[in-house]
Amino acid sequence: TFNIQHGFVESLVRGMRNSFVSDSDYHHLTQCDTLEDCKLNLSESDYGNALQNDATLTPQDLQKAAIDKLAVEFQYLRSQSVAPLSTFLDFITHEYMIENIMMLLKGTMAGRDINELISQAHPLGMFKESTMRSVVAFESNAKGYADLYQCVLVDTPVGVYFSKFLQESSQNVGAAGEIRNVLEETEIEIIKASLMKYYLEDFYAFCSDLGGDTASVMCDILSVRADTQAINVTLNSFGTPLNEPSMRSTDRKRLYPAIGYLYPAGTNMLAAVSDEEGLGSVCNLYSSYAVAWSVHLENDERSIDDAFFERDTAMFELAFESQMHFGCFYAYVKLKEQEIRNLVWITECVMQKQKDSINNFIPIFSPHAPWRVKGGRR
Repeated sequence: TFNIQHGFVESLVRGMRNSFVSDSDYHHLTQCDTLEDCKLNLSESDYGNALQNDATLTPQDLQKAAIDKLAVEFQYLRSQSVAPLSTFLDFITHEYMIENIMMLLKGTMAGRDINELISQAHPLGMFKESTMRSVVAFESNAKGYADLYQCVLVDTPVGVYFSKFLQESSQNVGAAGEIRNVLEETEIEIIKASLMKYYLEDFYAFCSDLGGDTASVMCDILSVRADTQAINVTLNSFGTPLNEPSMRSTDRKRLYPAIGYLYPAGTNMLAAVSDEEGLGSVCNLYSSYAVAWSVHLENDERSIDDAFFERDTAMFELAFESQMHFGCFYAYVKLKEQEIRNLVWITECVMQKQKDSINNFIPIFSPHAPWRVKGGRR
């Protein structure tokens, strides 16, 4: 049944695995002295057509072209899919919708230009332009805030997450003034963390209900993502009101997803953490997070995010090692995101003449990757 309904689309995404930049391509890019050299080397890769119309190449141009290319590929896969795969692919886009809406709200409160904000939105999280403009153009009065609620919280696929957030933050979400107060008094990043929590929990429940290999692969991936959010929320709270004793077990704990390998024992311990030493003690109880924490403490050139990215890359590559599940679609998008980060990093190093740091990237499907050489998962 799986092959009848989804076999063609799965074969497409597995064929797209061959489009990733190879080790030899990365080697040639790291030897480049100018951005023109980088463009010439990329012309022989899968990005050749996407860059051919750019007279010059900048890291920003490369990033936009690569993201647009990923969006076109993803939308093609989506057009060939049927339920429940089509719903699964829609779930992938919800993360980018959240990012776009939060970027628009943050830009609006800072008084930035509407057209500039829309041009920076991620193509996988785009709404109709009228909806996008409604988000950034609401007026500073009761009707404007009611329109914001109506456009953002009701008429978008991620409206349910905003509704949950407002229900937890206010006893009267129907009052436009209350909505405004919630948005003004809560930092955008805290709102985003709340929305991502609801999204991860919702996506996890959907994948779990699908059952089979999709459930085992995706629930593992989403559990790790949930743990990463809990650790990052705790780390970033230090030096902020969220680390006040009265807020650790309330406001901060509410940002921890109710899924993952840390939940509930680990997240309960995180709720009591007040400094980096305490966070490290919790991370060291879990072998995979102990590795990431050691990078945070001991490595000046790599951050804990770099350690998480390296671990995630191994996890996403492994999703391609089994068949007849939806995990490879999610893994493909996330691996392409990592590849784009790699290319932007390399071109930034070339442009700034920082060749000493140019090799600090994470190759995709490399036989020389540390986790493959060790014969296990980090």
